[in-house]
Amino acid sequence: MRPLETFIEQRKERFVRNSLMSDEFLDFVNKNMKPIEKQMSYYQCAIMEVETKFKVLNEQYSLEYDRNPIEDIKSRVKSMESLIKKIRKKDIPLTLSSIEENIHDIAGVRVICSFPDDIYMLADCLLSQDDITLLEKKDYIKNPKPGGYRSLHLIVSVPIFLQDGKRNMTVEVQLRTIAMDFWASLEHKVRYKKNVPPEEAEQLAQELSECAEVSAALDRRMQDIRNHLAAVTEAQTNTKKREPLRLTGPLGLHAIHQKNDF
Repeated sequence: MRPLETFIEQRKERFVRNSLMSDEFLDFVNKNMKPIEKQMSYYQCAIMEVETKFKVLNEQYSLEYDRNPIEDIKSRVKSMESLIKKIRKKDIPLTLSSIEENIHDIAGVRVICSFPDDIYMLADCLLSQDDITLLEKKDYIKNPKPGGYRSLHLIVSVPIFLQDGKRNMTVEVQLRTIAMDFWASLEHKVRYKKNVPPEEAEQLAQELSECAEVSAALDRRMQDIRNHLAAVTEAQTNTKKREPLRLTGPLGLHAIHQKNDF
């Protein structure tokens, strides 16, 4: 086994030993397994609430404008392993109340949109609903991360209605275009490949950044095309409204009526 592989394996073993098999964590699990499962189910319910809101918006938009702004909706509740890593990174107490207060991406919903304008339209529609409270907003589309990552992140509070009352839960919502999601998915797979020599890492980062710019340029061009087609369609519709309606009678006489006469 090569030195780098050996080092990675040692780090994995150390993490399992120090995190997942520590006395602190095992005691926490033993004492809180039922509350943990209940809390995770609450996060899953919150995801269902947010997903339903977006599905309703997508259906309404389809009926009114004959197109769907949402291509796909993905969701997940953070795994226990990822949650423990986040707890260690933030150095917060290992309690349910502390986890709920300090970690806001346990429940995640990712909305894949057709065009950049759809992202902001859907975000505005979601935030205008009276049971949604915006806790935090990060616009990585207007201000991309250094590596090229683009997405609109919203941390929202949404109520879920349980047998014994209402409970507000926190959900992270990510809105991306198809191109943004394509880049982010492949970037994650490529960047975290094992055995990448250090001298290649910088070049890889540069290539990924350039690909992000190409992807963003494609989004802008597709948005421009859609805007142009929408303008053409609107102009044609307005022209038809102004044209007279010609009716031909049995004697070959033409009666001309404006539509707005009716």
